[in-house]
Amino acid sequence: MTTMLEQSGIGARVKNHELLPTFAVMAAITLLHISTNGRYGFHRDEWQFLSDARHLDWGFVAYPPFTAFMQRIALELFGLNMNLLRLFSVAAQALVILFTGKMAREFGGGRWAQFVAALSISIAPYELFEGTEFQYGTYDLLWWVLVCYFTVRLIKTENPRWWLAIGAAAGLGLMTKFTIALLLLGLLLGSLFVPNRKLFWNRWSAAGVALALLIFLPELAWLARHDWVTFHFLRHIHERDVRNGRADGFLTRQLYVNTIPFAAPLWIAGLVFALRNARWRVLAPMYLVPLVVMWAMKGRDYYIAPAYPALIALGSGICVEWVRGLKPVWRRVTAGVFWAGVVASALLFCAVLIPIFSQGPVEKFALNINGELREEFGWNELAQSVASIYGSLPVEERAKTGILVGNYGEAGSLELLGPGYQLPVPISMTNSAWLWSYPQTPPARLIVVGFDRDDVEELFIGCMLAGHNGNHEGVENEESRNHPDIFLCGAPREPWPVFWKKNQRFG
Repeated sequence: MTTMLEQSGIGARVKNHELLPTFAVMAAITLLHISTNGRYGFHRDEWQFLSDARHLDWGFVAYPPFTAFMQRIALELFGLNMNLLRLFSVAAQALVILFTGKMAREFGGGRWAQFVAALSISIAPYELFEGTEFQYGTYDLLWWVLVCYFTVRLIKTENPRWWLAIGAAAGLGLMTKFTIALLLLGLLLGSLFVPNRKLFWNRWSAAGVALALLIFLPELAWLARHDWVTFHFLRHIHERDVRNGRADGFLTRQLYVNTIPFAAPLWIAGLVFALRNARWRVLAPMYLVPLVVMWAMKGRDYYIAPAYPALIALGSGICVEWVRGLKPVWRRVTAGVFWAGVVASALLFCAVLIPIFSQGPVEKFALNINGELREEFGWNELAQSVASIYGSLPVEERAKTGILVGNYGEAGSLELLGPGYQLPVPISMTNSAWLWSYPQTPPARLIVVGFDRDDVEELFIGCMLAGHNGNHEGVENEESRNHPDIFLCGAPREPWPVFWKKNQRFG
C-alpha cells in the first residue's frame, strides 16, 4: 500500500530496519532518566499521587484515577524507591518517542525523518520533563499520541477496526486527564471534512465511542456521587492561574515549552500539509481545536503539548525531502543550522530540566531556573522536624496530638515517611483528603504545618512556635519560603464539623 508521502511525490517506501534510529533515541533518553531520576527527592505533586495511591478510588478531586492506580502498582512492586517508582513515567516517555517515530514511518518518512521526529520530541522541554517524575501529564501525553497514531493507521489501512484501539486509548486518556476531550472534539470535527466519511461514521466508530465511555463510566459515576467536585476544583485552579499570570504568553510558549524552537518548521509544515491534503485533513483540527480552545480559555501553555508529536512526525518527512532537494551548499547550511540548534537545545533543556549534577555551577543554574526541581527538596527534613516536635511531647500527650497540614505535599510526605518516625497519619483539608475527613476521635492538640502565624491564631487555640520547615541545602521553594514555621496548637476554635466544613481547600 502506498504511503501518503509517496502519493504526494515526497517520499519513498521505508523498511522495518529504518526504525532503528528511533529505538536509539528511545534507549538514550531512557538511560538518561534512569541514571538521574534518583538525584534529589520526590516532587510535591508526586507526594499527592502516592497518598492517593494508598486510598484508591474511582476518582479523586484533582484528577481521574489512572495515575494513582499506576503508582499503587509501583508502590506494591518497589516500595518507596524513588527511581523505581518513576520507571513507569520513563516507559511512557519512551513509548511516546517510539510512536512518534512510527507515525513518521507511517507517513512515508525514511530513516532520517523518523530520527528527526523522535529526537525533536524526546528533547522538547515538556516531554523531557514528563520523564523525570510521575505526573498525570506523563500518561496524558502517551494517550494523545496513541489516539493520533491509531487514527493514522485507520486512515492508512482503511480498516475500521482501528476504532477499537482509538476508543481504548481515548477512554484511558479520559481516566487520566480531561483535556484529551479537546483532541477527541478535533477528531470529531475533522471527520466532517475528509473524503471517506464512511471510515469515520460506521458501526466500528460507534463501538469505539462506546468503549471509551465504558472505560470512563466509573469516573463519571464517582463525579456524580461527589457533586462534580473536580469541576469546582478546576474552576478554582484556573482562576488562580489567570490571577497569577500562569496563562500569559500562551502562544509564544508553544515555540519553546511544548517543542524546541528548531522543530517549528517541522510541525508548521505538518500542519500546512494536513490542511491542504484531504486524506490527512483530520489531523489539523486535532491540533487546532485544542490550541484555539485553550488560548481562548486562558489555559496553561503546556496543556496542548501532546498535540505536537503527530504534526512533527508528518512534517519531518516533508522537511527532510525538501532539504534533499536543495543545492548542495544550501543543503549543508540548512542541515548545519538545524543540527546545531538541536544540539544546543538538547544541552540547554537537559541542563535545566534534568538533575544531571548534584553540585556545581550546572546544578546551581538548573535550580535557579527550574522551580519544579526546587520542589523536590526538604520533605525528609519536614518529617524529621515534625517527628522531633512530636517526640518531645510527654507520652500521654502524644496519644491526644494530631498533625494538621496545609497542602498535599505535606500530607503525602508525612503520610508515607511518618511511619518511620512513629508519627500519626496527618490530617489534611486539601483535595481528596478533605473527603476522607478527620479522625473519628479528633485530636485535642495539633502540630500545624503549612500555615502562617495569622492563620493559626485565627483558627486554633493556644498556638506556639514549635519548629521550622526548610532544607539543609538552603534551596528556596514553596515550603521554605511560604511555610517556614511549625506550630503546636490546641483544638480548632470552632467544633470540628464546623471547622471542617468551612476549610475545604483546593490545590
